[in-house]
Amino acid sequence: MTETTPPSDTPDAFLRDLPKVELHVHLEGSMQPETLLELATKHGTSGIPGSLSGIRDWYAFRDFPHFIDVYLASTHTLWDEADFALLAYDVATRLARQNVRYAEVHVSLYNHLMRGVDARVVFDGIEDGRLRAQREHGIGLRWIPDFPGDFGVATGEETLDAVLAHGPPSVLGFGVGGIEVSRTPFADLFARARAAGLRSLPHAGENGGPERIREALDVLRAERIGHGIDCMAEPELAARLAETGVPLDVSPTSNLRTRAVTDIGDHPLPRMLESGLLVTLNSDDPPMFGTDLLNEYRTAHRLGLDRPALAELARNGVRSSYLDEPDKRALTAEIDRVLARHTAG
Repeated sequence: MTETTPPSDTPDAFLRDLPKVELHVHLEGSMQPETLLELATKHGTSGIPGSLSGIRDWYAFRDFPHFIDVYLASTHTLWDEADFALLAYDVATRLARQNVRYAEVHVSLYNHLMRGVDARVVFDGIEDGRLRAQREHGIGLRWIPDFPGDFGVATGEETLDAVLAHGPPSVLGFGVGGIEVSRTPFADLFARARAAGLRSLPHAGENGGPERIREALDVLRAERIGHGIDCMAEPELAARLAETGVPLDVSPTSNLRTRAVTDIGDHPLPRMLESGLLVTLNSDDPPMFGTDLLNEYRTAHRLGLDRPALAELARNGVRSSYLDEPDKRALTAEIDRVLARHTAG
């Protein structure tokens, strides 16, 4: 995907200068059409369009299940360490170009395990790409392996077993995504993950309703929730989230493209902030949704957020991350300096 072009009324210089973190982005969903075509050609993968224009048309999702189908098909281009290293390095490089300093990246580990790809191949490859990007661009990446909840508990168990056996120290959490089924059956699974020191970072409340969010909080003991926009349908739940300060990783363009919202102008992001929720801004699956993190900040501006509010979103990202405290303080101070400089200008 080429970089998005800002509208004329967007404070783009400020947004580019603003240091950012990305807390909800999927490794496989960040595969650029060029990379997808390269890997599909390398491995002779069937079911993938044979041209860049075809891939871009393929990304025109009808609904959330259609998006899942495309997402799963694209993972079938990843087979060896070099493939995973290429993807991880490319994702990190593109984030660094947007002045993203740190990212916590979801990895759809089970989608590789079910194809017979060894977890060590996945982890060795993405670690190679992560370390190269860190050396060359100074960006830090950490991993959140996850599994599709609609595939069942056994799927989650196999994924967690692989993480505990082969996951590097850069793995910080464990997640569940896919089509939003009840999170209650995963109680023991997430208890085991938490006991092993992994953070509970599930998806919930993008299109499954407030109940999925309550389950994430009460059953999975979520420390941060992917999406969570459905909380606005239930004022008591929104008030609880505001009081407890559980972060919600919100991705406006993703919500539009998967039909979780019908019009970007109706996105609840401004209301969520007005309600005192701890919201972070994210891109989810950027090339598949025709966006990137910089564009999500532009979208937030179009939704009515001014420079101080955009800077607060950036601070929220830092606050909600698992960066070390000294790094958090340094990055927050830099955000403050950038805001002051651009406000004075």
